[in-house]
Amino acid sequence: MKRFVLAAIATMSLIGAHGAVQAEDAALKAAIAAPSRTPDNVKRDVYRHPYETLSFFGIKPTMTVVELAPGGGWYTEILAPYLRDHGKLITGGNDLASPNENERRGAERFMARLNAKPEVYNKVAVGVFSPGRKYELAPPNSVDMVLTFRNIHNWIGLGPDKMKDLFANLYTVLKPGGVLGVEEHRLPASKTQDAEASTGYMHEAYVIKLAEAAGFKLAGRSEVNANPKDTADHKGGVWALPPTYTNKDEDRAKYQAIGESDRMTLKFVKP
Repeated sequence: MKRFVLAAIATMSLIGAHGAVQAEDAALKAAIAAPSRTPDNVKRDVYRHPYETLSFFGIKPTMTVVELAPGGGWYTEILAPYLRDHGKLITGGNDLASPNENERRGAERFMARLNAKPEVYNKVAVGVFSPGRKYELAPPNSVDMVLTFRNIHNWIGLGPDKMKDLFANLYTVLKPGGVLGVEEHRLPASKTQDAEASTGYMHEAYVIKLAEAAGFKLAGRSEVNANPKDTADHKGGVWALPPTYTNKDEDRAKYQAIGESDRMTLKFVKP
């Protein structure tokens, strides 16, 4: 029954403002099915629902899109070929010129991934997104969509002032009518969230408050990435779950049965 309900919710997520189901995006399906994707990444589609998630945000192949903190490039593998011919992908990640050695190394690793497959990534523009220090993403009012996947919990420890500045930068680069798409590990409202979100989980209401304080308007919520099996109270936080398994073999079968985390999926618009 739960699977049926979640499937129904996911279907409803793709219904537009006038009640009509959005047309299927063949280009997006082709990018998700592309042989250039890493096999281990493809295995996680069952948890991450890339087609439903990106469709809910309203992505189109002609857009200019910023992907924040791409990490290992899970979504970059999909976005780069999808936007390659008619749109533009800008990755906002670590700074190659950072005074922090770990950040520089992270930037070098990401660049190596892009350079390893020029046929996929040679049109990707690389910006800088170094929370609390440096933002070089795009000119003001030039971007159609900004996307962030499971990242906000990493930034919350910056404190209120720097978080305000971070969201203000995102607001600035977006065109009027532009979309901020957020996916984040969700903490039940009944549980207490610490100031640094040390478990990796965040209250949905708090994430909405952060975006709205910057001027964004909440345009929709989707349960496509919901996981009712996730109780969000694991030893080691969200990283106890796959794919990280921070507790190694301890209760591994239990965490494997849960799957990846329960996640909010939120769509904001710049008025």
